[in-house]
Amino acid sequence: AVKSKLQTVEGVKNVNVDLDNQVVRILGSSPVKTMTEALEQTGRKARLIGQGVPDDFLISAAVAEFKGPDIFGVVRLAQVNMELTRIEANFSGLSPGKHAWSINEFGDLTRGAASTGKLYGPPLGDLGTLDVDEKGEAFYSGPKEKLRVADLIGRAIAVYATEDKSDPGLTAAVIARSAGVG
Repeated sequence: AVKSKLQTVEGVKNVNVDLDNQVVRILGSSPVKTMTEALEQTGRKARLIGQGVPDDFLISAAVAEFKGPDIFGVVRLAQVNMELTRIEANFSGLSPGKHAWSINEFGDLTRGAASTGKLYGPPLGDLGTLDVDEKGEAFYSGPKEKLRVADLIGRAIAVYATEDKSDPGLTAAVIARSAGVG
C-alpha cells in the first residue's frame, strides 16, 4: 500500500520498502512534506531520517535542527546540482506574522542567534521571510541558486522576531551534514 501510494506522487522515481526495518527509501525530487503526507494517508507515521545523493561527495545534503524550548523546527538543504540547492523548512512555536531568516557565517550558539555573525556571502545567505500562520507554524520549500551545501556545514541558520535582520535574532541552529538517502 505504501509503495503504491508513493509511486503516484509527482517527482517520485523509485520506492523501496524494507518491511523488516520499517524503512521506506524514496528516490525523487518531490518536497519532503508532499511525500510524508502521501505516506501518512496510508495510516502510517513518517519521519525523515536523511536525504542526499549516495556515492556523490560533491552533491550533498545538510540539516539544521531547532530543538526548543519554545521554537522547534528543521531546515533541510539538498544540493540538486552544482548551481542549485533546494531548501525545505518546518517551524512551530513562532509568533504569527513574518519572520526574517538567514544563513549566518558562524555556528557559534553561545549567545543564540546573536553570536552567529553576519549574513553568509551576501546575498547568498538571505533566505527572505517565513510566513507564520495563526498556530505559530511555518513551512517553506524552494530553490536557492548558487548556494553550495558543502560550503554551509558548520554555519548557522538564524530566525528573527520580525522581517528586520538587525535585531539579535530569536533562535539559531548549526548546519550539519545529513545522512544519505532515507
